[in-house]
Amino acid sequence: MTRQWRALLRLYAIQGTWNYERMLGVGMGYAAEPLLEDLKSVDPVRHSEAVARSTEFFNCHPNLAGLALGATVRAEYDGVPGPQVARLRTALCSPLGALGDQLFWAGFVPALAGSALIGIVLGAPGWALLAFVVLYNAIRLGTGIWALHTGTNAGMGIGAAIGASWLPRAAAHVGPFAGFIVGAAVPMVARWYLEGFGRAGAAGALAVALVGAAVGRWFGPSLSAVRFAVLAIGLLGFFRWVGL
Repeated sequence: MTRQWRALLRLYAIQGTWNYERMLGVGMGYAAEPLLEDLKSVDPVRHSEAVARSTEFFNCHPNLAGLALGATVRAEYDGVPGPQVARLRTALCSPLGALGDQLFWAGFVPALAGSALIGIVLGAPGWALLAFVVLYNAIRLGTGIWALHTGTNAGMGIGAAIGASWLPRAAAHVGPFAGFIVGAAVPMVARWYLEGFGRAGAAGALAVALVGAAVGRWFGPSLSAVRFAVLAIGLLGFFRWVGL
């Protein structure tokens, strides 16, 4: 197994040593160790410093940690001064945390979960659940491979590499898509569970999906789950009142 694959597999366990003092830092050091092995023979002192530096405080979305890992390891091999490497790690915490939360927790995960619920309503519970698990893990693995490769190639230029990549655009668009899917799934599941799916359920599902996608696009994080739930209930009540 190559060192890159060993590091990638270790990134899957990056939260295994999570603690309040260093957050993901110890997990990052564990994942960095295979990638820093060649530095031991070139510069043993630098290797020791790099290993210690890789375990310092770090926190971001775990699925994007490979970007920071690859960038800092590349910087160590390039001979970038230690304090500058440490500043790079610190600077990457917030943007990778925000992008990861937007991409996964507010995007892919609810979109896939909503799709699975729709599949269950339409009569394919087994396939829907299997597809959810397979697709999520395929997205996570693909993102992890890309992140580690991109970070390793970019080094200290990781900020520009992220800005020019697909990541910011995907994070901006997946949220409204997830809002549409979840907005369609919630009334479908409720209607299916309570009365069976009919014209009123279809109309309500489409209305909530469209409004959820539009409002989510316009207002972003200010559209909380509670506010969206109130909106969904109101729309469904309206369609029931008009007798669709």
